[in-house]
This record gives sequence, structure tokens and C-alpha cells, in this order.
Amino acid sequence: MTQLLGLDFEIFGKVQGVFFRKYMHKRAEELSIKGWCMNTKMGTVIGRIEGEKTKIEEMKYWLRNTGSRGSKIDKAEFKDEEEILQINFPNFTIKK
Repeated sequence: MTQLLGLDFEIFGKVQGVFFRKYMHKRAEELSIKGWCMNTKMGTVIGRIEGEKTKIEEMKYWLRNTGSRGSKIDKAEFKDEEEILQINFPNFTIKK
């Protein structure tokens, strides 16, 4: 049986106004990851991701090191990582 993980994240740096959320949405769909992301008033991007453990690890790497073309990631924080029994989102969405 495949291990499922869920976690919350916050990405710091130049991550607003550079299509970060759009690129994240595309990457999440490629990895079959569900959840959401949104901009904050502090200039960060926050959200939750859920999916297969190996895919979550790939997404964490992407969030730490890749991002969108114009982004500059200073720091990626991951918290409340836990094994989950089922995915709680039907897809990956960008919240306004």
C-alpha cells in the first residue's frame, strides 16, 4: 500500500508576481499532488500538499530549489507533516 503524506508549507523570497503559484499548480498536477496554495500579505506563498510520499518529496525539492522562472526562493518551511489515510482535496487549486 502506498504511503500518503500531507503537510503545510510557506515559501519565502521573490515568489509573488513571478507566476510562482501557476508553475506550482502545473508541477502539482504533473505529480498528482492535491491541495492548494495562495499568496500572503507578507509576500510569501503558503499552502497544503497531499499525495504519495515519493511525489511529496519531489514537490518539496521543487519548492526549495526550483520554483518559477522569475522566482528567487530564500527559504521553504514545511510543517505538520503527517501520514494520512486519504487525500482530502479533489485537485490542486490556487486560492485568491
